[in-house]
Amino acid sequence: MFKRIVLFVVTNLAILTVLNIVLVVLEQAGVFGQSGLARQYGPLMVMSAMFGFGGAFISLLLSKWIAKWTTGAQVIEAPRNESEAWLLETVRRQAQAAGIGTPEVAVYDAPEMNAFATGATKNSSLVAVSTGLLRQMERSELEAVLGHEVSHIANGDMVTLTLIQGVLNTFVIFFSRIIGGIIDSALRTRGDRGRGFGYYIAVFASEIVLGILATLIVMWFSRRREFRADSGGAKLAGSRSMVNALKRLSRNEESSLPESLAAFGVSGRGAFIGLLRSHPPIEERIRALETAEAGISS
Repeated sequence: MFKRIVLFVVTNLAILTVLNIVLVVLEQAGVFGQSGLARQYGPLMVMSAMFGFGGAFISLLLSKWIAKWTTGAQVIEAPRNESEAWLLETVRRQAQAAGIGTPEVAVYDAPEMNAFATGATKNSSLVAVSTGLLRQMERSELEAVLGHEVSHIANGDMVTLTLIQGVLNTFVIFFSRIIGGIIDSALRTRGDRGRGFGYYIAVFASEIVLGILATLIVMWFSRRREFRADSGGAKLAGSRSMVNALKRLSRNEESSLPESLAAFGVSGRGAFIGLLRSHPPIEERIRALETAEAGISS
């Protein structure tokens, strides 16, 4: 966690430095005209970083509470039956093998086969499974799914995804206002004071366009980390069990998880545009595992 906090600080400083250089160059080129925006870029950069990272980290800190509230997940405090006892013991054993604190384990009511992990730190996390997953999967497959989620936690995916989201939020907030200032300056006539209506329209439109581009980047990372979590699940529960679990998941790849949790589920919601998917196609995930398995055995 300490390394990630250092990364957070360094990333913020790097962003502010780069944005400062870009703005100085644009100012020297006379891009801003007489709008006065260049004189405000210092506060604008700080505001962008505060809101960009602040929003992302508040979501991270509240992630467990939000997950429980939105899915109705019930944390297993004391196992009521053999199945819950097995869940707790399996997650405890896998967490120990992965070198992290034992996550809370919860069950939420949903017909599809799915599971997710969330939490602000590796040692304060949550693993939740759907009732559909418990009913339809064999123990070996379910163990692989749990290993997949424990691997997400051990890899620090929640914190890393938050850092990436914070960086992108900062750029979206900052550059949408820069674009708005440039367009406003071009539309204004001499003697006009204050920001015109064009500024606000340009900011709104820029945030939409830049937000879509930011989402593409976040989803690309989300797809990459699914391969890593699959590999982790294979190590914790066996490659064949992970492959079998994915094959069973391929029968029902839809997800009823809220948007805020969809990227953290073992099975992700499809998208009309592949680049907007939070998860790679399950066929690709199976192929990656089988290729790795073949490489080890050869």
